This record gives sequence, C-alpha cells and structure tokens, in this order.
Amino acid sequence: MPGRLMIRSSSFVSSAAAAALLLVSAGARPVAAQHLPDLVTQDVLRVCSDPANMPFSERKGDGFENRIAQIVADELKVKLRYYWLTQGPGFVRNTLGTGLCDLIIGTSGGEIIQPTNPYYRSAYVLVARKGELPDIKALDDPRLADKQIGIIAGTPPYGRLSELKLVGERTHPYAPYAFGPERRHQTVAAEVIADLADKKIDVAILWGPAAGWLAKQSGVPMDVVPLLNEPGRPALTFRVSMGVRHNENDWKRTLNSVLRKRRADIEKVLKEYDVPLLAEEENKPLDTSDE
Repeated sequence: MPGRLMIRSSSFVSSAAAAALLLVSAGARPVAAQHLPDLVTQDVLRVCSDPANMPFSERKGDGFENRIAQIVADELKVKLRYYWLTQGPGFVRNTLGTGLCDLIIGTSGGEIIQPTNPYYRSAYVLVARKGELPDIKALDDPRLADKQIGIIAGTPPYGRLSELKLVGERTHPYAPYAFGPERRHQTVAAEVIADLADKKIDVAILWGPAAGWLAKQSGVPMDVVPLLNEPGRPALTFRVSMGVRHNENDWKRTLNSVLRKRRADIEKVLKEYDVPLLAEEENKPLDTSDE
C-alpha cells in the first residue's frame, strides 16, 4: 500500500528548488573600475531579495544570502542596498527586469536572468525525527511505504515519488497551506518542518539549504539525509549561482572574480547555516578535511 503523502502547495517553490548552478579567475576590482552597462549602479551593490524567506534572506539581514551579499559588497568596496519583494511569480521581472537591482543572490538563470558561475551545489534531502529511519539512503526504501510524507507540490522530488507509487489515488488528500495573516510560519518549508516536529507527518522531503537550518531550529533532533542515490531524472541536486541581466557580461565577470576570491568565506557562511554542500562533480558531501 503506498505511503500517504501530505502535499503542501505554494505559488513559490523554494528558491532552491528552482535554483541550480566554480568560478573564474582574475582579481576583483572595484565596480567603478569596470566598463559596465549604464543600468548597473557603480557606487552601490543593489540586491533584490525576499524580506521573509529564512534561512535564505530576511529584512533584518539574518539569512545566509544576506551575509553572502555583504561579502560581495565588501570585496567590491561599495555599500549594500536592498530592494525587497516576496518571492513568487513576477519576482525577477519586477526586480532585476525593471532595473530596481543589479543582482539576485540565489538563482539558476532563466529568460531574464543570466547566471554567474555557481558558488555552491546542494541537494534535496529527506528529513526524519532522529533515529526513526536509521541508515535510510534513498526514496525507494520500503520503510517509506506506510509513512506520511510532507513535500511541497511542484518540486522535483514529487516526480520521483510518483515513479515509486508513493503518490496516487490512495495518498493523503491535498491540503494546501494558506498564506493568510493568521499563518504560523514564514515559509512553506518552515511549516512542513514544524509539522514533522509535531508528529503530524513522518518524513519531510525539502530543498537541503532550507531544510538543514529549519531542522536545527525546530527544537526536535532530526536526521537530514541528502538524496544522492536517486536516478538522474528528475535531478535532485542543483548548482546555485547569482543572477544578473543578460548581456551584462562585464558585470558577470566581476562577480565571478569575487566568487573565486571569496569562495572560502562564502562556504564558511553556508556551513554555519547547515547547508548540505556537495562536491562539484560527484554526488558526495564536500570534502572539508583540510580545513
């Protein structure tokens, strides 16, 4: 009998679900020294971001993307300025596309966005209360057959669960999250982890950069297992880049230089937020033994 699936839908699929994406040489130079398109502001780093999307970003500057934006601004020797808009349909078009900002910190590219070189690689993860699913490594584990699984509708793991017949007519009814003024959590991922902590579901499958931090903040010990043993399609591992406008190649090269020069500082921030980091070419955790 297939496992019951708790599907939580949202207009916004985690920036990481849509995020896929090290780095080029050349020393970083101040923005003013670059030959940049007129649209790029040269005396300030203008970043468009979500004001309430932890652990990625927050108006108070507590997210890891906020801290990485500050690293970039420091390297370029300019001030950092934010333009805030909730992630969702039209986010890129109404921010980068209209010239309100010159940079989005986490993206995979798109019709409007040109990606920089990637600055980290991560994966979707399976999250369970600590010790309840010891040594689980993949979604075809038979122990998941009778579990209630929390997942955000439209994310890549949903397709894999369909292949394994863990979704279907006998699964748990659709129960979308409501984003009204009474909502208890900042994001859909945060609500899924809260439900896991409260034992309303048995397992969560989420984008790792969100899940690692949220699991740690939940107050309930949890195991976070990167899904590295799934078939290549649908992909469950992604590279994450920064995003600029198309044709702004000088600006992109400047950022690539910053990413290369400050790579260690950026990785340190990601680890502090429990982002599951993967090696560039292999499905294995990033080797940090020499640190």
